[in-house]
Amino acid sequence: MRAWQVAETGEPEQVMRLVETERPEPGQGQLLVEVLAANVNFPDALLCRGQYQIRPPLPFTPGVELCGRTEDGRRLIGTPVLPHGGFAEYALLEEAASLPAPDALDDAEAAALHIGYQTGWFGLHRRARLQPGETLLVHAAAGGVGSAAVQLGKAAGASVIGVVGGPEKAEVARALGCDLVLDRHADDIIAGVKEFTGGRGADVVYDPVGGDAYAKSAKCVAFEGRIIVVGFTSGSIPAPALNHAMVKNYAILGLHWGLYATYAPSAIAECHRELTRLAAEGTIKPLVSERVSLEGAASAVRRVVEGRSTGRICVLP
Repeated sequence: MRAWQVAETGEPEQVMRLVETERPEPGQGQLLVEVLAANVNFPDALLCRGQYQIRPPLPFTPGVELCGRTEDGRRLIGTPVLPHGGFAEYALLEEAASLPAPDALDDAEAAALHIGYQTGWFGLHRRARLQPGETLLVHAAAGGVGSAAVQLGKAAGASVIGVVGGPEKAEVARALGCDLVLDRHADDIIAGVKEFTGGRGADVVYDPVGGDAYAKSAKCVAFEGRIIVVGFTSGSIPAPALNHAMVKNYAILGLHWGLYATYAPSAIAECHRELTRLAAEGTIKPLVSERVSLEGAASAVRRVVEGRSTGRICVLP
């Protein structure tokens, strides 16, 4: 089969190589799947750099979420078993952790329903307990993770403020359903949030960016608000002032979705059933902005890292 492999760590386009290699052999409880679609995620770049919390043995294939077809014809989504990631013609899935691809979504959309939407659902509902009528602030609202949170927030009955970088991404965020879109390059985020909420601030903040985005969030979060820390695509991990959280009476909630597979796997299945229902209703639909061939995977990872993409870029082997 053909597969992208990383034999040494570094920047994705410098270390990813498209090679001919043997198909992976499934172990106990694993499934060999033909990769129908594999979406590009920020962790793919971290894997290439050796900066992800999981460090597979070299050489490895990136690609942390996919939609694949089993030998008996089932269409499944899941996180591939590293070192055999999704940027390949075949990969491995843990059978117990695989989920049925929703019939309402095509292969690329189904693959995109996994990490970003599961993260959004757990963050907004299980961690922050988002309520109808509350205001949700989403950073990087036009990106893969942010766009999922926007759709899930609207589905939950919240008013959604989307923060983006540039007018093109602002148009994407509006099309996703944001009630207010703020451009971090041109707008005063804090003033915009406070004006929209009548001075109250955002009840829930969804932050996959970190850095300056977090600092601004802390200044415009509401009384008894909740800031969900999802990731640090800015490359800067903030050091929150806990005295500020105490004085202003808000919560800082960490979210590591992958831990639920260990501590509460049934919750992942419950979440997937709800996401499948919402997809069938047309309430949510993953934004796949670009579909590329297997040959385009390395440049796609670079575009995601540089923040030049919207929604998900999907690799179609």
